Amino acid sequence: METGRKRSKPAENRSVSSSATQSADNVASEILRQLNDQSIGAIYRDKVRSQRTRRYELRIPRNSPTIDIMHTLLGIELKVGKVRMLCPDLATARYLSVFARIGCEEVAIPYDITQISWIADELESSWHRMMLLVEHFTRGRTARLRSLVRRKLLTQVKESVLAAGAGSKFPHFSQPARRQR
Repeated sequence: METGRKRSKPAENRSVSSSATQSADNVASEILRQLNDQSIGAIYRDKVRSQRTRRYELRIPRNSPTIDIMHTLLGIELKVGKVRMLCPDLATARYLSVFARIGCEEVAIPYDITQISWIADELESSWHRMMLLVEHFTRGRTARLRSLVRRKLLTQVKESVLAAGAGSKFPHFSQPARRQR
């Protein structure tokens, strides 16, 4: 009789786990639906990849690292876990920090440095909006569901960024034809 009860519990746990997964999927898809063109993946696809870019490789540790922007005597550095990356300016560090939070190892950076600042603003706003929506939709629910929704959202956003691609290592310059004398 004891063994019958022990066997039924894992089946109950599986159904609870699968319902939590379905609920997390529903919440994550609703958040992405509400963000629509303001999601990180859409901004990256429409506003970054549509222009001339260069590829940047982030060295992100496997575990979920802390991400800090540091102002040092040598300039601006993006610290991901224990790895420090020198950035030419604050806008580039902010831009890269969004993708480091998502976990993307390769991203495209606009070649035109005047574009990076406003794109970084939009990406950071989208990140914060997404996290606020996670809090809103999971209010009154378990912390486990909140972290599951967050993980699913990050996975979906990372997939959309990877689908858009990181581009070539160096931007393509079209050479005008030489004038003949």
